[in-house]
Amino acid sequence: MTKIFTMTHKKFAEPEDTVYVPLQVGKRGHEDFGYLGDDTGDSISDRNCYYGELTGIYWLWKNYQGQENIGICHYRRFFINDAMELLTEQDYEEILSKYDVITSKAMYAEEPYREYYGKAHNVKDLEEEGRVIQELFPEDYPVFCKVMSEKKHYFGNLMVMSRKHFDEYCTWLFAIFFELEKRIDVSSYDEYHRRVFGFLSEQLLLVWLTARGLSVYEAKVGIFDEKAETREFKLAIGQLLKMGQVSEARQMFYEILKVRPDIRLEHSDLKHEIPLIEQILYICELEMRQGIAGMLQYSKELPELLMHFKQIVALLENDKAWTKEQKDYLQNTFVTDIAVEVIARNDLKLQNNWENVMERWKKRK
Repeated sequence: MTKIFTMTHKKFAEPEDTVYVPLQVGKRGHEDFGYLGDDTGDSISDRNCYYGELTGIYWLWKNYQGQENIGICHYRRFFINDAMELLTEQDYEEILSKYDVITSKAMYAEEPYREYYGKAHNVKDLEEEGRVIQELFPEDYPVFCKVMSEKKHYFGNLMVMSRKHFDEYCTWLFAIFFELEKRIDVSSYDEYHRRVFGFLSEQLLLVWLTARGLSVYEAKVGIFDEKAETREFKLAIGQLLKMGQVSEARQMFYEILKVRPDIRLEHSDLKHEIPLIEQILYICELEMRQGIAGMLQYSKELPELLMHFKQIVALLENDKAWTKEQKDYLQNTFVTDIAVEVIARNDLKLQNNWENVMERWKKRK
């Protein structure tokens, strides 16, 4: 048998398949959504701001009596098959008959994980984690160093494994973190960065699996909704644009991303619109400074500007001769030289053909 516990801090549309069991994390002191909670028995629910979904994992380890396979997913992230359907209990058990553990598909950073982590978090915490492992589990330390020097990583603590492996992993993981808690001072961290143990744990799963030589099946993960923070971010930027406050919108854009760099990540920005919004704001500000009618004359609504921006990109990437209708679109929607140059410099397909793109643009009339 298998149970997949869906970690959540909000009400959500629960899967109908009973293999999925909602588990409210950080439940202590918060609204009760009617789900199983992490706030009874041996619990660290009140440390959710530091641990994220790990408070639910800890609760399962200490309180859940079932001996079936245990899985962890999120209210907006689920393991899926090639047909984009949620995996069933039969699917999980068939996979686990051949592999020790199911994880999410590996992701690969552009640089070693240590540097990748340091771009969004305090790398000193990662280094201290290594020292704790060296002291408590010296046989695992060489693997830790190797994994941190490579680019492969998992995200979200998504996993499915036997109860035996789950208990072994939790025993190892929380021994490290309860010692690490004594050494990391998070008093100066903002709300996002305080979730330090949740962030640190994501790569520890790979360390543990590698050190023990377990066989891993990397399953596809369906992400069924953008993060609430990502939606709120876009709404705030859109509101300022609607009021014509472009400089303020650009300033907010970078201030929020400095505090919440995760908004840029692929599994947060499902529509891949954050880089487009950055370019739109830059174009609008340049056009305003030069007193040129441009994007804001087309629309002050961010969703409409995003569609417009994508249409411009599609036309610039199209090698075929523009039709009269396409030329009229570029002419009548206030597309400026500034917009074309910014887009061409930021689009990989256009960068390699920069001179031809600009020459074609000049001869469009």
